Amino acid sequence: MPDFRCSLASLTDDEPIVGTAPTDPEILLVECPGPWGRDAVADNRLPESVREHLAALDLKVFLLRRYDGSAGPGTRVFRASATDDGYAVRGTVLDRPEDLLDLDLDDPTALPAYDGPLWLVCTNGKRDRCCAELGRPIAGLLAQEWPEGTWETTHLGGHRFSGTLLALPSGLALGRLDTASALAACEAVARGEVPPGVTRGRAGRSGEEQVRELHVLGGGDPRDDVVAVPGPVRRQSCGDDKVKGTTHYDVRRAR
Repeated sequence: MPDFRCSLASLTDDEPIVGTAPTDPEILLVECPGPWGRDAVADNRLPESVREHLAALDLKVFLLRRYDGSAGPGTRVFRASATDDGYAVRGTVLDRPEDLLDLDLDDPTALPAYDGPLWLVCTNGKRDRCCAELGRPIAGLLAQEWPEGTWETTHLGGHRFSGTLLALPSGLALGRLDTASALAACEAVARGEVPPGVTRGRAGRSGEEQVRELHVLGGGDPRDDVVAVPGPVRRQSCGDDKVKGTTHYDVRRAR
């Protein structure tokens, strides 16, 4: 199926997006302009020693690049650690990528605090065509509004919910965005709101916790149970024809 698009198939099937945000509590973001391969952390233009170092870290690594292809001076690095209401974000500018080897990443407070917004738009077309086709126009649009805070990023997970992005420091992951909806959704996040219909969940939490938060924000009873239920097996990517089981979440009223 050369014309298969996972995002269209997911939308057509009305697959739920709630509870699908990344669950990683610790995230490292590293500026890396230029092309990325399917396994972006291993296949990029960073020095070999840096690639090996990143691959060996016990935390999630995303690579970053600007929509317009610009880079530097220096290499931007951010560290995000999950909190009760999102992520604590810290960042710095390294003189050269090799300086990553000297960062004490065992100490989340080793970097200075960063208080600006970050909009991380998944665009790695080598991983999935939907991410590039839908994500890059969104990145271009957001970059006009937040030129410093907007980045293209590697695999966030859930390409079938493209266009998708991760907003920091809120930790909200948004999905099924397009150029008609992305700016308004991000403006809502910047105001401290949770935009309905396009919010996958708050990253850094389990799927059940993500669903529970959105359920309560929507007026649901916090005593209700959230139960993970196996969903249908489906093809989840344009990048290959493998199929996987899915998970959706039932909210069951408290008795």
